Amino acid sequence: MVRFYVLRKAPDAVSTGDMRVASKWMLPGVKCPKCGTTWAEAGVSYPCVDLSNHPQEAEFTKPRAEPIEAFERLRESVRPLLPTEALLPPGTSLGPSVGTAQGEFGAFFFEQPWILFVRQEVMLSLTATGVRGLQGCRPELTFRRKTGLPELVELQLEPLGLLHEDCLPSRPSPCSRCGRDGYSLPATLLLDAASLPRHTDLFRLASFSTVLVGTERFKEAVQDLKIEGMTFHEVFLKEH
Repeated sequence: MVRFYVLRKAPDAVSTGDMRVASKWMLPGVKCPKCGTTWAEAGVSYPCVDLSNHPQEAEFTKPRAEPIEAFERLRESVRPLLPTEALLPPGTSLGPSVGTAQGEFGAFFFEQPWILFVRQEVMLSLTATGVRGLQGCRPELTFRRKTGLPELVELQLEPLGLLHEDCLPSRPSPCSRCGRDGYSLPATLLLDAASLPRHTDLFRLASFSTVLVGTERFKEAVQDLKIEGMTFHEVFLKEH
């Protein structure tokens, strides 16, 4: 059976890199008339999506909350530009990160615990070893220095796997109108084995999109290539 690992920034990572960035576009948050909650979800991000020719492009540039009907119209207008069956919760980030950067960047850079950058040559080396599904795009960064700039790729990590019900707290059903669940991340994670992807070695959890997960193949490739900057914490699986 394939083993899976939660990925986190190594506490001793040697890097002085720093970014001040935001996604170029985003879906608005939502105001739900049924549960009365105004909310947006952190974590879901599709940096390879290009909305520059979208007829309502300006509607995706300002963080805000919209009535649910307006949110749904905007969400469906971008769906054809995204991977098949892509999750698009309120607050979904779209397009590359835009902003400033300074310092020295290692092989991996966690701009947030759920937003992962990799040096382009590292991504190519991992792919050459057989790591599957690595996809990303160049961020739009302005560096203080003008020479020797790193070629960074912002990885597009699709939300694909689920937590198993046995590790989740007792809670009300999600809102039938907006889908909000609102539970906190459990202290001990357990993955639903049947929900996990078989075509990629790096993804985020669909049921908690701030959690990044890699397969044993990804872990072994990183370790064999002696790439630093990331830690691996095994998470166990359970069948229904």
